Amino acid sequence: MHNSHTLLIADDHPLLLKGLVDELGSKGYNVIAQATNGLEALEALADQQPDIAILDIQMPMLSGIEVIAKAREVGCETRFILLTSHKEEGLVYRAKQLGISGYLMKEEPFSEIQKCIQMVSVGSTYFSKSFEQVVETTINPQLQKLKLLSSSERTILRMMAQSKTSKEIAGELLISLRTVQKHRSNMIQKLELGSDGDQWTSWISKYKDLILSL
Repeated sequence: MHNSHTLLIADDHPLLLKGLVDELGSKGYNVIAQATNGLEALEALADQQPDIAILDIQMPMLSGIEVIAKAREVGCETRFILLTSHKEEGLVYRAKQLGISGYLMKEEPFSEIQKCIQMVSVGSTYFSKSFEQVVETTINPQLQKLKLLSSSERTILRMMAQSKTSKEIAGELLISLRTVQKHRSNMIQKLELGSDGDQWTSWISKYKDLILSL
């Protein structure tokens, strides 16, 4: 088998990187570049302009998602596949926003990687069942809840996701601290988070990317 599409592979674990590069090479894939951190991957994208890039989602220097975002900013036409061991909703949502072509879990068999590359190489998309499950069962329901918030509430929630205190938010928006606290109370009720302050804080942290996109 020979695949004429050029590939970049990036993973910060040398053994995993070598294993993937060797396996793809043995199957006839044309791996023209590899990287062990996000900065190397970004430079390789600019220099080699591969057709497809398979990126680990968490790497030193720049994450896979940051690499994709920066590449998109300069008009990079490479199609991206994220290979990850993480199922965090925020990461999944951010990846979806960036219009990636594929998202795979590292524990899946190599045949899934091959299938994904084949689909992406013809312009289609291919996502792990875990990815689709997170989107359907968690992200979409949270988005529906967020739509219930008023414009003012969304603004305040975004500022909270940026780690700003209620006092700082009140100062920047020229409103009273009591007003901010009232909005916070209303949001907790609409988002069905109960009255547990820890639950509210952990929810904001978990869905930070979702919130900042509002």
